[in-house]
Amino acid sequence: MDFHALKDIIHGRRSVRKFTEQDVSIEDINDILDCARYAPSDTNSQTWEFIVITNKEMIKQIEQLTWDALNEKAAAATEKGFEKEAKLLVRSFGPYATAFSNAPALIICLATPYQSKFREKIFEPIQLVPETVWEEEGIKSSCLATQNLMLAAYAKGLGTCPMTGPVLLAADKIRSYLNISDEKQMNMVIALGHPQDVPKKLPRKEVSEITTYIQ
Repeated sequence: MDFHALKDIIHGRRSVRKFTEQDVSIEDINDILDCARYAPSDTNSQTWEFIVITNKEMIKQIEQLTWDALNEKAAAATEKGFEKEAKLLVRSFGPYATAFSNAPALIICLATPYQSKFREKIFEPIQLVPETVWEEEGIKSSCLATQNLMLAAYAKGLGTCPMTGPVLLAADKIRSYLNISDEKQMNMVIALGHPQDVPKKLPRKEVSEITTYIQ
């Protein structure tokens, strides 16, 4: 395997928020999800599921649900005396949280609780950790799969943008709309499509700033 080719893919990926009207083929989506499912997971628990939406009306409805929830939170903040913050929430965060609205495909990334023979036969009997930890374990593995997904999409010439805004704002509304069962967590949503433009490369911290070597 060519390391430099892989590095170019990793360094080249961008969060794309503007897409062309060209549809993404089901074949391409299946290819990138095939890459997603080969991510590592805790004891191969594979705690990920994906809902792929290509229906533009449904994507617009999810956008509207997000705006509705955002406006509700802004109104509640205003009532508590945070009028400035409420305006910023709507004006600044709103467009940022709904940047999937013109994407031809929207992927809802779900995380299921960690289940394994280790949990069943060892961890649960001795109450190794609180119950909530298993939900966290599910999210960790799900995040690994979403990174695979986005890198694979970029390698195919597609653009993606991972967003947690719709989940933070409207998880309950989206869950009800898509009939997502309670045990599955919404990790994030990913906009997918053919990029209209290529966002500029944003600065990153140097390796030396984020690394501590212990020898």
